[in-house]
Amino acid sequence: MEPLQKLTRRQVETLQSIRLLETPERGAPLKRIAASMHVSAPSALGHVTPLEGLGLVERYRGKSRLTARGRGTLLEYQRHHRVAESMFGRLGLPPSETCAAAREIDLAISHRTVEDVCRAQAHPTTCPHGEPIPACSSDQGGH
Repeated sequence: MEPLQKLTRRQVETLQSIRLLETPERGAPLKRIAASMHVSAPSALGHVTPLEGLGLVERYRGKSRLTARGRGTLLEYQRHHRVAESMFGRLGLPPSETCAAAREIDLAISHRTVEDVCRAQAHPTTCPHGEPIPACSSDQGGH
């Protein structure tokens, strides 16, 4: 099973919160992570701790920041989600519905399947919302 497939939706949201809240100088405080997720600090800690165990987050003096592996996992998630959105868009779903449909499968599909779908779609560069689709990590020159 790939690392992304081991994560829950809430754990991906935790990674996204940390990415948005951390700065180059300091990590994200637990209280701010909790507030951004609309949960209590103990609940947020319950999401951060397993991510730390997976090597996706590191904590120092109560502040959390993404590791290089955590950043890579988030980039992979964006790719899975946006490729799935593009697929649903090509199947006729309006952009207002592609995100919800993509969320039903984006954590479950393998990297290989995402690459097959991307190739079948002639390597779209943006999702239906105009957001860029990250390049495949095994393809340094783009798609």
